[in-house]
Amino acid sequence: MSRHAALNKFGRSGNPALSSGFGGTQATSGNSFAMADQMTLAGTVSKTLFLLLLCVGTSTYGWDNAALTFPAAIAGLVVAVVTIAKKQWAPVTAPLYALLQGIVLGGITGMYEARFPGIGLQAIGLTFGILFALLFCYMSGMIKPTENFKLMIASATGGIFLLYMASFVLGFFGINIGFIHSNGLLGIGFSMFVVGIAALNLVLDFDFIEEGVEAGLPKHMEWFGAFSLMVTLVWLYLEILRLLSKLRSR
Repeated sequence: MSRHAALNKFGRSGNPALSSGFGGTQATSGNSFAMADQMTLAGTVSKTLFLLLLCVGTSTYGWDNAALTFPAAIAGLVVAVVTIAKKQWAPVTAPLYALLQGIVLGGITGMYEARFPGIGLQAIGLTFGILFALLFCYMSGMIKPTENFKLMIASATGGIFLLYMASFVLGFFGINIGFIHSNGLLGIGFSMFVVGIAALNLVLDFDFIEEGVEAGLPKHMEWFGAFSLMVTLVWLYLEILRLLSKLRSR
């Protein structure tokens, strides 16, 4: 695939970070950049592992300091927006995002563990199990992210986001969208659907990172690609926690 065609595809990702960030990045061409200055798959993988280690490292602190969960979540959101808007800052902002999300995930997991012992380990196992299973399916060609597939996942992701925002706003007026939090069959079905969409966003992440490598994007996009994977993994983990808590509360 040509670099121009690859770049045109970056605007159609279901992951907000990828769709906003890759689309505005110029690919390297000719001899303007040495190969060492270009995005590589190995570099993106190593940076993703580094961000995961940072996240795990601060999660223990968040577990013991649940009061920091909300402030860290707000700070993480700000850092995420900055990273998407200024992707060249990703070598600094991506690690900061991982550190903040570790505090958030540690605090939230601690709250769930107080009610459902062992749920955190189950959620971690399922999250990474889904990650590696989908990576295998993607690498083997069992899942092909066609344009229709990408449009479907992007639309579903946007719809879930709007529904969550509506639930958040309506909550201030004492109005609850029951099935979002319910442990009934409808609530469990909804959570399973959201987990599925979050998981399929990983396929889009794999695809766009691969296209970025092929397009010869600048080196800092390795950090941006790793950040984008982190965004999806954090979402997937939280949705799995929510689903498991519904199942265990029945």
